[in-house]
Amino acid sequence: MAGGGFAAPAGGGTQFEAKITPIVIISCIMAATGGLMFGYDVGVSGGVTSMQPFLKKFFPVVYRRTVAGGHDSNYCKYDNQGLQMFTSSLYLAGLTATFFASYTTRRLGRRLTMLIAGVFFIIGVILNTAAMNIEMLIIGRILLGCGVGFANQAVPLFLSEIAPTRIRGGLNILFQLNVTIGILFANLVNYGTAKIKGGWGWRVSLGLAGIPALLLTVGSLLVVDTPNSLIERGRLDEGKAVLKKIRGVDNVEPEYLELVEASRVAKLVQHPFRNLLKRRNRPQLIIAVALQIFQQLTGINAIMFYAPVLFNTLGFKDDASLYSAVITGAVNVISTVVSIYSVDKVGRRFLLLEAGVQMFISQTVIAVILGLKLKDSTSSSLPSGLAILVVIMVCTFVSAFAWSWGPLGWLIPSETFPLETRSAGQSVTVCVNLLFTFVIAQAFLSMLCHFKFGIFLFFSSWVLVMSVFVLFLLPETKNVPIEEMTERVWKQHWLWKRFMDDDDDEHRVEGGKGIDGEKNGHRNGFDPVSQL
Repeated sequence: MAGGGFAAPAGGGTQFEAKITPIVIISCIMAATGGLMFGYDVGVSGGVTSMQPFLKKFFPVVYRRTVAGGHDSNYCKYDNQGLQMFTSSLYLAGLTATFFASYTTRRLGRRLTMLIAGVFFIIGVILNTAAMNIEMLIIGRILLGCGVGFANQAVPLFLSEIAPTRIRGGLNILFQLNVTIGILFANLVNYGTAKIKGGWGWRVSLGLAGIPALLLTVGSLLVVDTPNSLIERGRLDEGKAVLKKIRGVDNVEPEYLELVEASRVAKLVQHPFRNLLKRRNRPQLIIAVALQIFQQLTGINAIMFYAPVLFNTLGFKDDASLYSAVITGAVNVISTVVSIYSVDKVGRRFLLLEAGVQMFISQTVIAVILGLKLKDSTSSSLPSGLAILVVIMVCTFVSAFAWSWGPLGWLIPSETFPLETRSAGQSVTVCVNLLFTFVIAQAFLSMLCHFKFGIFLFFSSWVLVMSVFVLFLLPETKNVPIEEMTERVWKQHWLWKRFMDDDDDEHRVEGGKGIDGEKNGHRNGFDPVSQL
């Protein structure tokens, strides 16, 4: 949120009176169900693509390889572009939808954008559940992808703007927590529906996505829009009333005035996407884009998309592979809770650096085990002791990701962009994330076929690169009000401060106390209503 809540006790900066009110908690929980839907879609695809009736109906080539031994390579039996398109089409659609979502979050508000996402989700679920051919299946996934694009655009912004500063990190991570709960829920559902006789269990798996879809739709009808969004759209009195409601205090004037000033400055920016490329906004843009690319290059989505398929490849039987996927899903949820507790205490950088070490070691160990002990033939499987060790290492990797790159990849961009470029910045963030998610989803099974155990060395090398990036280039944003990021974060960083001193920076909010370039006369005689 923009400058709200309590600022960090140490470090100067504006402090606003605020309570942690029930309406904030409830609104954040309802909004974060967008993450529940996203997580369920991620988790369910890997499970249904390992179910034989699903493969037999939609992907008979893969079915013949897995059942009739139509392929002699352990790593290549699931290598099929159509099967990968089923998973990845969702993210390609989300990538396209996020451009429209940027407009709706700015013009219609965060709340209505979440409602649009819910409607897309519901229609997509209906088509997937009733699918009679591959075309219906893919169209349903595309509509789900549109929902993902709108939800991933609006929800992180909503959470950042409505939460008090001191718990902004924890509340924002509710989105990622719900993603992990959605993945776990999908894995549990897949484990149960795989046992259904008659070959229609996959329809139940895809149909139960309607539960989080309905939660998001109903939730978006019940929550209030953020004060930032209302003020941005000229609804000043309503914005002030909502601010009093969510803060639980009557004295919101200082925070309200800062939001009005930030919104006025944002209005001066006619082309937010073009403004993103200006020198003063490059650090935030570079960090946001890099975090999304690195988040996917950890290899997490490759593992979470295809966990049952991956464990099948390692020689686990169908039940065992789904059971192992449930274990990793549970670890994912628990570790995200750790992040909620610790992110506003130990900070963003510590979590990312610690996780880098943990992920690098676990992926290297997995690669060594598979390289030495798993032969490249469908008759080969790991000894039970080593198979358990692989599952433990996968869980070690997942836990590290879940308290670091998972939630912080969304949190840090949502809290670093200034208001005038926040919607555009979030749009670029979601766009880059979905683009690389699509690339990994579309390519992973083919990469697994060609790289074999080396796939884990590929991802671990990227973990090393991203850890160096964090060490030198990522500043700490813990407990810093959003509208004070420029002064207290970017201007203090050894590299990024060089981008903060250009002469044309008349649009920057300075701690809620005006902007550079008052010589242009915007400040004198300012009427918030006429300006907004």
